[in-house]
Amino acid sequence: MSAAGRQGGPTSGTGGDRPVTVIVDSYSAGKFLPAACQRQGSDVHLQSTPEFLSSVPPPDLRPYLANVVHTTSDWRETATAVAAYSPVAVLAGQESAVPAADAVAALLGLPGNPPGTSAVRRDKFRMIEALRAAGLNCARQLRSADPDEIISWAEREAGYPVVVKPLSSASTDGVSICRNPQEVRAAVVAVLHSDDIFGSRNTELLAQSFLEGSEYVVDVVRGSGGDRHVCGIWRYEKTLIGAKRIYDRDVLIDPGNPEVAELVPYLDAVLDALDIRFGAAHAEIMMTPTGPALVEVGARLNGLIDPGFHDLCLGGNQADLLATAAVRPQEFRRRYGAETMYRKHREAMVIHGRTTREGIVERIDEDVLARIAALDTVRLVVPRLAVGDRMRPTTDLLSSPLRVFLAADRPHDLIADYRRIQQLMDDVFQLAPTQVAGAHGTNLVAGRSRP
Repeated sequence: MSAAGRQGGPTSGTGGDRPVTVIVDSYSAGKFLPAACQRQGSDVHLQSTPEFLSSVPPPDLRPYLANVVHTTSDWRETATAVAAYSPVAVLAGQESAVPAADAVAALLGLPGNPPGTSAVRRDKFRMIEALRAAGLNCARQLRSADPDEIISWAEREAGYPVVVKPLSSASTDGVSICRNPQEVRAAVVAVLHSDDIFGSRNTELLAQSFLEGSEYVVDVVRGSGGDRHVCGIWRYEKTLIGAKRIYDRDVLIDPGNPEVAELVPYLDAVLDALDIRFGAAHAEIMMTPTGPALVEVGARLNGLIDPGFHDLCLGGNQADLLATAAVRPQEFRRRYGAETMYRKHREAMVIHGRTTREGIVERIDEDVLARIAALDTVRLVVPRLAVGDRMRPTTDLLSSPLRVFLAADRPHDLIADYRRIQQLMDDVFQLAPTQVAGAHGTNLVAGRSRP
């Protein structure tokens, strides 16, 4: 195969009269981009690696005109192959696609973010250092592979607890809150003996001072003319289990809340400091006693987006807004020409199921799923495991077995159904019996127990 091979789809080379958008690595939330862009044009998929990543489900290539495969380190050849479709924009489908999208957009002269600063949008150490250079409030940090160096730094400068995490992963993969040297050592070993969720080996890690306060997510889209629309702001509610802060639920907040007046200007400054000039951004920000402080930001869609649910609660969704900014920039500028903000149409909550169980899923109880789906506020129930999958104790978003989207007119209705779902969700997945060797032979132990 050549440096930029083409697989699937028509071979005519263009999308006809419809504007073409290139989507790089349409894993994760990127799966929502084809439908959003095809409402306004056509799509070509760009696969930034010779083979699909094994750590995440592969993208569905059926909606695309073609799949262009990048097989060398020379992005010029790949950009030439993509140019045959006369695209109007290049969009990152997930976190790891950000440098590739930057490079191809620049080579084609399309709106995008400078490839020379891609590293500050992917490497979390460089990200925070860029904020520090811009004078923005942020965590103290150290980049290292040496647990002794991190322990010395924590005791000398940061104080406990400290946060240890991979440099370029996502979904809280490998993130630990360490309260003492022993926990630091364990976290460092765990990270350095693993790959991140995009299949890259962790050779160094990031240690940061612990940010105290409430955590928020702010999603935005920036147009090519500098226009910016805030798509939604959610408050994360997490549960501390050991060294892990486990997602429990996300709660949509009103754009008139007082903290919004601090969060949004801070994020605008973050976007400028990180050269996020065009496209989607998903930021996690801690509201600390000294003001907002960035946890991290991705130059891509929110990984937890569900377009229909967001349309219901927010009057729009980040995928459609990004498609408009890419394909119809003048319309985006007309509708969002100022620094505009979402409207809250419903009270909304997203529940992230968690479990302490481990084993192979033998059966999914459809009756229990139906009972959850029948609750008044429930709009969508998403089991994240199938029969034959391995369930493991929840330590991050990737190991959450169930996601439930709720909307209502009154907050207390959400809370009431949240409590009902907590009682039901552990019955959704039935695990296969496990064999346990005992004094009198092998026993079968039922693979279900409540935490």
